[in-house]
Amino acid sequence: MKVKDAVIYDISAVFEDETVETVIKLLSRQNLSGVPVVDHDMRVVGFVSESDLIKALVPSYFSLLRSASFIPDTNQLIRNVVKIKDRPVSDFMNKPPVVVKEDDPLIVAADYLIRHGFKSLPVVDEAMQLVGIVRRIDILRVVSEGKLEI
Repeated sequence: MKVKDAVIYDISAVFEDETVETVIKLLSRQNLSGVPVVDHDMRVVGFVSESDLIKALVPSYFSLLRSASFIPDTNQLIRNVVKIKDRPVSDFMNKPPVVVKEDDPLIVAADYLIRHGFKSLPVVDEAMQLVGIVRRIDILRVVSEGKLEI
């Protein structure tokens, strides 16, 4: 079984100079958890997820969670979104991107998704140009439909 058995070709991507505000609107409007970030030649240069943006809004939040006395401050979140909304998404994307190719074994994609805690991965060609995306649910769907090569 290959990545091409589960890839979605009709996908969204953002350019590396797009603003955080634009990306948040895209993720919300299309109900996405993340999108590939591409340069103007459609080469994948990163990936940005909702988790990346939340971490940018409250960078110390995760370390403070370990403290029993920490109470999250919504005002801090609001102040920080105003600070970063006009910054380029390239400031917050995961780079270098973790990618797979269509002919990679599907288990490789599943391994990357699990190991890195991602919900989706960009699928690229030999030139690193975006071809599609593979999500955790797509892998589950293909496997559950019994499309295994034996």
